[in-house]
Amino acid sequence: MNGHCFLQGLTFLLLIVLASAQESRWLRLVDGGSHCAGRVEILHEDFWGTICDYGWDMEDAQVVCRQLGCGEALDAPHSAYFGQGSGRIWLGNMKCTEKESHVWKCPSLGWGPFYCNYGEHARAICSGFVHLAGGGGPCSGRVEVHSGNKWTPVSDENFTWPTAQVICAELGCGKAVSVLVDVTFRESGGRTWAEEFQCKGQEPELKICPRVPCPGGACQHSGAVQLVCSAYTEVRLMKNGTSQCEGQVEMNISGEWRTLCASHWNMANANVVCHQLSCGVAISAPKGAYFVEGGDQIWKAQFHCSGTESFLWNCPMTALGIPDCTRGNTASVICSGNKTQVLPQCNSVSDPAGSAPSEDSTANCSDSRQLRLVDGGSRCAGRVEILHQGSWGTICDDNWDLKDAQVVCRQLGCGEALNATVSAHFGAGSGQIWLDDVNCTGQESHLWKCPSQSWGQHNCWHKEDAGVICSEFLALRMVNEDQECAGWLEVFYNGTWGSVCRSPMETITLSTICRHLGCGDRGTLNTSVNFREGSRPRWVDVIQCRNTDMSLWQCPSDPWKYSSCSPKEEAYITCAGMRPKSCPAAAPCTDKDKLQLRDGGTECSGRVEVWHNGSWGTVCDDSWSLAEAEVVCQQLGCGSALEALQEAAFGPGNGRIWLDEVRCRGRESSLWACAAEPWGQNDCKHEEDAGVRCSGKRSTLPTTTTGTRSGPRPVPGIFSLPGILCLILGALLFLVLIILVIQLHRWRVEHRALSSFEDALDQAVYEEIDYLVTPKKEDLLSSSEAPYQRTDAFTEGYDDAEEVSVPKDPSASQMGEQEVLPEENGVRAFQTEPPGKYVNAVGNGYDDAEELPVPEIPSSPGMRENYFFPKQGGDVCYSQSGISLQSPSKAVNIIVEEKGSTLVLRQEDPEYDDIELSTM
Repeated sequence: MNGHCFLQGLTFLLLIVLASAQESRWLRLVDGGSHCAGRVEILHEDFWGTICDYGWDMEDAQVVCRQLGCGEALDAPHSAYFGQGSGRIWLGNMKCTEKESHVWKCPSLGWGPFYCNYGEHARAICSGFVHLAGGGGPCSGRVEVHSGNKWTPVSDENFTWPTAQVICAELGCGKAVSVLVDVTFRESGGRTWAEEFQCKGQEPELKICPRVPCPGGACQHSGAVQLVCSAYTEVRLMKNGTSQCEGQVEMNISGEWRTLCASHWNMANANVVCHQLSCGVAISAPKGAYFVEGGDQIWKAQFHCSGTESFLWNCPMTALGIPDCTRGNTASVICSGNKTQVLPQCNSVSDPAGSAPSEDSTANCSDSRQLRLVDGGSRCAGRVEILHQGSWGTICDDNWDLKDAQVVCRQLGCGEALNATVSAHFGAGSGQIWLDDVNCTGQESHLWKCPSQSWGQHNCWHKEDAGVICSEFLALRMVNEDQECAGWLEVFYNGTWGSVCRSPMETITLSTICRHLGCGDRGTLNTSVNFREGSRPRWVDVIQCRNTDMSLWQCPSDPWKYSSCSPKEEAYITCAGMRPKSCPAAAPCTDKDKLQLRDGGTECSGRVEVWHNGSWGTVCDDSWSLAEAEVVCQQLGCGSALEALQEAAFGPGNGRIWLDEVRCRGRESSLWACAAEPWGQNDCKHEEDAGVRCSGKRSTLPTTTTGTRSGPRPVPGIFSLPGILCLILGALLFLVLIILVIQLHRWRVEHRALSSFEDALDQAVYEEIDYLVTPKKEDLLSSSEAPYQRTDAFTEGYDDAEEVSVPKDPSASQMGEQEVLPEENGVRAFQTEPPGKYVNAVGNGYDDAEELPVPEIPSSPGMRENYFFPKQGGDVCYSQSGISLQSPSKAVNIIVEEKGSTLVLRQEDPEYDDIELSTM
């Protein structure tokens, strides 16, 4: 019995020892920038070791994050993402199920040590409990906490300054410098964290601060709280060991007071310091050892204030490549000391040409004008804009040259002028064009002190906006043939692209570089790539970024140097946002840049290749015709399509065949706007690559050298081929217009003449015939009345009809004695001697009917209703006479026959040809 109790006690003791041993194990994440991201390390048997990443996945990382109280796992990266580990490898081949409380309780190969390839160590990135989102970096943005499932914004209700300081300290972001409110979040109806944090300011983490639940589970708020943390927290002016309103400028940087270097220090910076210290305005900014307070800690970063900022750390700042500051070259400021004093405005009238302002005039007035460079990707390159009379405007490029650009670069503290761009090189601006014909000597302190036209007077458009590129213009890129966000890191400095050296390059530096390029928040340094050939500058080395650095330009480094490292030490970086290149060259690009013709001898003929998914590929010739070729030629600006070639006429290509069965209408803006099979789907070989031959590019004027002006800018002439064609077409259209006008004029004249004639004839037309009596032919022939006998006809209802004389029947011998009466209203009448009979014309309201002589019907055979009229030449004109009566609703057909000089009228009526008024 005693033995049994002894065994139980021994077992219990062993369990306690094992438990204590297990509790002695520790877990941590290192080299990730925070305690919730980095390489996984375990303390076991008094040695820190790693976990082999073979089989490592998100389930394993989830157990690590939960064990550390860091929220949820966001990523489980591989391949030495957070640098190389050291020591033993304790665990491997992990198979966690996310239910384990400790990572060493997950199924695995057991405790090692094990062998794992170099760099293959497990890593985890956890959400943490708090972060700052949407601010362009880890140290500024909207405060959000992780609920276990998602990020939730924190309400601004009762948010305290000590709470802000705890958050900044936990994130390794220095101290809080400002607390803002995102009002748009409330307007969007978003929900906030249901607790209020009441930190005292000494807590190491936000999650251990006291909390108070909001009433009803929802906090009242004006919006989500936004926080800005900074390594730069305080500024002071030191003189004789005390802080005053004049003295040497010192700043608290990451908890340590540092003296600022006088390099690039100016009155705009001094004014911000005086305003921040409530010391009025800056009177002067002495340089050199004006106030020497001792100390070797001189901060070499350069501030570029405009003078309107509330705090010095709100000004743009550059630390990358800045050389060390010489001892005693410290920045100093003398403030007015009057908190309410405001500097008078400088004279808005331009100073006389060539005059340089004195230091006193610069110090004792405040010029409301400001200068900036925009749309150049940096403060030292871009379109030149001036703030004048409260609005920003541009400068015309007339006479714009390097001397003008030199004044701009020096005024902005951007070094020397490298280029004076014209013709809106950085894009067309908007608003006013303030200056034109600027003609600086290069020595002026301000651009508006150079000779020029008066403010606002110009003869320019915004397509002529001037720009500059200064020597301190900085740009960053990754060089890679087919990928974005991965490649050789290059920086543009002093007008030339050069490499960046990789030693050392910590995780936070890689993250800053990737974030700067918009390529995600993480990056890795690839040391196994092949040696890069070619000669180029290797501009900078020993870059050491901090969490508070918003861009690579704010990271301290060694000074700029043409050969900062060996060619084998050039940095090749892969960012988390790596993706296929959207452009074959530097972004942004157009549809024209994504299409090319190869192996055709010219840019306008060859094998068709398109850029897609980061690589060039060909087009299959299935359904390839002139319509598709026309789209290609137009897209490339190569005129019209001459041929659509098939069967690899320009040789087979290589790579992918991106398009097949392309069917265009000929009017599409790009080849991929045509109907086709999905990208990459085809049944072709490169022996079927399509090609085109275009007519050639349209003629364009040569581009003038940027920044130089040898004479007036050339103006496109009208005697190019398109101009000549337009002139010919315009002349033809003008001729056609003249012909149409002439025809229209003739038609109107004829129409008026015909209308007048119809009006004259209408007077003899009867609208209605109520009663018609036609005498028999025999009675007329047997009539033996006197030559001037009047015959009453159709008298009923037509009492007012006028009399028309009816001549006797002419004999054959009398036909030659006819007299030709003069023309009246364009109608020539004929009368025979002696005059014939008069017939009473029917009338019903036609009082104004004229009397027309009606010759008697000749009795000769074959002469029925026919007349022969002599012409002046002795010829005979034949015509059939007779006036037919018709209804008013019918038109009177008028036949005009012209025989020489004789005009004979004949009126016909197809419906009333049996009702005639004639003498038989």
